[in-house]
Amino acid sequence: MDSISVSEVTVIGRTHLGFMHSFRQPFSGVPMSPKFCYSRVEGPRAISSSDTNTTSQFAYGERTAATNSDLGYKINGVNLKSRTLISSVKERLLLDANDDAYGGVIVDHEKLPSNPYAFASILRASLSDWRRKGKKGVWLKLPVEQSEFVPIAIKEGFEYHHAEKGYVMLTYWIPEEEPSMLPANASHQVGVGGFVLNQHKEVLVVQEKYCAPSITGLWKLPTGFINESEEIFSGAVREVKEETGVDTEFSEVIAFRHAHNVAFEKSDLFFICMLRPLSDKITIDSLEIEAAKWMPLVEFVEQPMIREDKMFKRVIEICEARLSHRYCGLSPHRLVSTFDGKPSSLYYNVVDDDHDPSNYCNTDFL
Repeated sequence: MDSISVSEVTVIGRTHLGFMHSFRQPFSGVPMSPKFCYSRVEGPRAISSSDTNTTSQFAYGERTAATNSDLGYKINGVNLKSRTLISSVKERLLLDANDDAYGGVIVDHEKLPSNPYAFASILRASLSDWRRKGKKGVWLKLPVEQSEFVPIAIKEGFEYHHAEKGYVMLTYWIPEEEPSMLPANASHQVGVGGFVLNQHKEVLVVQEKYCAPSITGLWKLPTGFINESEEIFSGAVREVKEETGVDTEFSEVIAFRHAHNVAFEKSDLFFICMLRPLSDKITIDSLEIEAAKWMPLVEFVEQPMIREDKMFKRVIEICEARLSHRYCGLSPHRLVSTFDGKPSSLYYNVVDDDHDPSNYCNTDFL
């Protein structure tokens, strides 16, 4: 088993083994090479060397001299007396972490040790230190390059929170007498559908290449999921463009559906958006779309599966009501909240108090 390298644990020690034995406990059984105490190391992190009269310390490329009457150590550029060395070393043997706003800590994933054995020992020491300080939640992000750390953290009591392409996020709730207050992983996925109607009262529809046998041959609205950090309105425009090649302009959110246990036990929000066509030429995405066309609205509504589906039939009725000015949809308005100082979209159908709401729904789409 490899010993812990100097690059992972910065310790500047005297040339005797008694001191090393005195702080072996934090490593919880991880062996250390005797050379760790004796050897001078080339490079930015170097170990001290001594002679009979003076001791020269090297740390991060710096050199200091001390007489026998003022022997000391230098760790991370700080001169230390021998009586403070052990406590300073213990502080160094903790994971780098930042306090969050809720009494917890967020581990700096860019400063994790590279050795799994060192990680196991330092993680245990860090948990003890955070527990002593009264910390609550711990967020531990482990990059895919250090996936071997995952079972180590799980063994210490960490739980999976979520995973992305390049990492897995683990959490640990320290107070045993309190229920965990850490927020759960995202519970919803968000989809959009584009209702695009041209001047001939034709609706833009597609047939999906891969779909359930029960809906094979169905002409449906272009749909898809919005991307991370993407607005609902821009996601609807993008999906229509990707699937059909038709350029559109967002008008309103006509309605939205909220369903549960849709995919991997997650909930689903689906926004039906009315869009104005800016072009009419169709160029399908052959990877996921079998066909696309402009279809008369009456013919679209008369499809058996549309007529028999109460929810989708109601959606079409709402769209038709909007076209005849009997219904108002929701338009996005960019506002800045003082809570976070960031702009966001608020959807509503009354511009301001100076406008007559009855006139707001008179916008023509055709």
